[in-house]
Order: sequence, then structure tokens, then C-alpha cells
Amino acid sequence: MADTSFDVVVIGSGPGGYVAAIRAAQLGMKTAVVEGKHLGGICLNWGCIPTKALLRTAEIVENIRHAGSFGLTVKHFSFDIKKVVERSRGVAKQLSGGVAHLLKKNKVQVFDGRGRLNGPGKVAVTKDGKPVADLTAKHIILATGARPRALPGLEPDGKLVWTYFEAMVPEKMPKSLLVIGSGAIGIEFASFYRSLGAEVTVVEIIDRILPVEDEEISAFARKQFEKAGHDRPYRNDGQGTETER
Repeated sequence: MADTSFDVVVIGSGPGGYVAAIRAAQLGMKTAVVEGKHLGGICLNWGCIPTKALLRTAEIVENIRHAGSFGLTVKHFSFDIKKVVERSRGVAKQLSGGVAHLLKKNKVQVFDGRGRLNGPGKVAVTKDGKPVADLTAKHIILATGARPRALPGLEPDGKLVWTYFEAMVPEKMPKSLLVIGSGAIGIEFASFYRSLGAEVTVVEIIDRILPVEDEEISAFARKQFEKAGHDRPYRNDGQGTETER
């Protein structure tokens, strides 16, 4: 039977949670992690890491378009969006597996399920509505991460209105896209989809994009993105094939 009494229980295994758990274990505390979905959390599975894999593809596409600058000629090329997505998901899966290895190496026990505070020093773990374990701990760390925000009247339906989950794994390339919000996540998706040929519009309530960055960076980024949006001698047919206008 699995141990249920710990010095530290961490709810959530994202970059905050798994690092805290590993460090606690290294300091000699009996530690457990409760994770309802994927080890590594949003960052490793649906955020920072897989988006960078998508942006790497976009970077290669941009290099191909500017091949003439390197003395190369590439008249036509195409991409397979399913394979682009598969590569991104593969990178995320590899790193999630690495987190699992680190937790095991440091003797951190992992409980697969959702954790809920059930009184002082108590955590109830369930999976699909069924009880998994009742844990006790001297210390409980909440590291439950982030979730997509839904706007009134624009509730995600997975078809016309996406969250970053759907944007990460498109079944086909959209011809046009409206991105609400110009923070890091919004700009990453705007950049990726624009590089692959979609017409992209970004909407931001604040008077500059990337509002948490320095104003100089925001201004420079806006100029670059506007230039990218208006100086494109290509068209995406929605199937991954690019042709000249």
C-alpha cells in the first residue's frame, strides 16, 4: 500500500511544483506530488516548451522564404501541419518524461489525480470522481498553475473560438485568425500562425503590445510584426501549400 503520510505534499507538478518537491526531498523531507494531468504542468505540456517547438518550425519557414539572402533559390515549398504538431507534442512528451525521471530519482512519490484540501494537513486525491488516496502532511504547497480565461460572449467551443489548447494542436491551418491579447502567449501564436501563412489580427486593450515588457521593446516588436503582416509575397491555401500572390 502506498504511503499516505508525508512531510510535504505538493499539489501541481509544473515548474513551481516539481522543483519545490525535488528540493524538499533533497533536504531530507518525505515528499509527494499530486498531479491530475501531465507531469510538468502547463509550461512543459501546453505552454512555454511546445510553443517554442512550434516557433522553431516558423523560424525555419522564415529562413526558407529569405533563402535568396543566402544565395539559395526555393520557389515552392509546403508543410504538413499534422507533422508540425506531432513534433511539438513529442518535445513536450520527452520533457514531461524527464520530470517523471527526476521525481523518481529523488524519491518523490507521485499521485495521479486531483488534490483537494480536506482539512488542516489533509489532502484528498481523486481521479475521475473516484477516491485515490487521503494524504496527510506537515506542509502543503499549492502550485496549481494557470488556466485559459474565457470572455463573455466568446466562450471557447474548440472550433471557431480556441484556447491555447486548441491553438497548440490545429487539425488544419486557418486562413485567418484573431488573437485577443498581446502578451507573450498571444504574440507567440500570432507569430507562429502568421509565419505559416495565416492572416493574423491582434487585439489588445492596452495601448501597446507586450505590455509587461519595456516600452522600447513593445514599440520595436510592433514595428516588426506590422512589417511582417504587410510585406508578404505568399498566400497559404489552408492545406500547407504556399504560392505567390
